[in-house]
Amino acid sequence: MTTTVHSNLHRSAWKDWWEGTRRIDIWWTLAWFDIVLRYRRSTLGPLWLTLSMGAMIGGMGPLYASLFGTELSKFFPHLALGIIFWTFFSVTVIDSGDAFINAQNYLKQGYFPVSMFVWRTQARSVIQFAHHIILFVPVALWTGISLSWPALMVIPAFALLIVNAHCIGIGLGILCTRFRDVAQIIASVMQMLMFLTPVFWLPENLPDRAKYMLWNPLAQMLDLLRTPLMGGVAHWHNWAGMAIWTVINITVACILFARYRRRIVFWL
Repeated sequence: MTTTVHSNLHRSAWKDWWEGTRRIDIWWTLAWFDIVLRYRRSTLGPLWLTLSMGAMIGGMGPLYASLFGTELSKFFPHLALGIIFWTFFSVTVIDSGDAFINAQNYLKQGYFPVSMFVWRTQARSVIQFAHHIILFVPVALWTGISLSWPALMVIPAFALLIVNAHCIGIGLGILCTRFRDVAQIIASVMQMLMFLTPVFWLPENLPDRAKYMLWNPLAQMLDLLRTPLMGGVAHWHNWAGMAIWTVINITVACILFARYRRRIVFWL
């Protein structure tokens, strides 16, 4: 009895995406080995991620609080969460450009669903994020942040972040595979957006004429993630804004994936 194996050229877009999504065992293992290989023969291994991030937060906190004239107990958790979440999103977006390029040996030689390698990139970022987020624990204890039930809103906010990052990863993975210069453009744009997003500065410090900067979807996403962990409640308009951006991202990702996923292997 023979079994017919269908390649990416014969799968429907939905089946290709679902086959890649459900194989958690494969893309999670690949992501874990990416981390292991990166820190191979290192004594501390991935803990270097935590140490380097902790040194940056610890050095920037008192300095920027003094520069902005803000109380350190208020600014420190704002900065810590801003850097942690921004690093997660930035690394995911930048690495997504190479998701298919780094997987060319698999895609050229086997019948792997292409969406699996976008999940691999995201899983790698989640592992790094898990090493970073523990830094918020001592910051929260030092500043006396008390969390209650509203802090659980960070869960749907993080789910929104994963969905949007996955959609953006699919789009950028396709574009960067076809046009290799796009990856350099994305890295430059993300660096610029870091300063236009309230990562290092407080939104209430903006003058009225600059409030439009908070329309930035990354600023809205950051508010949804950061505010519950600081004991507050995110603004409803940020939920509405991210819901709209999520629909747009899903729509664009579906169009690009359905139209160009078959060409990825030929662009590699």
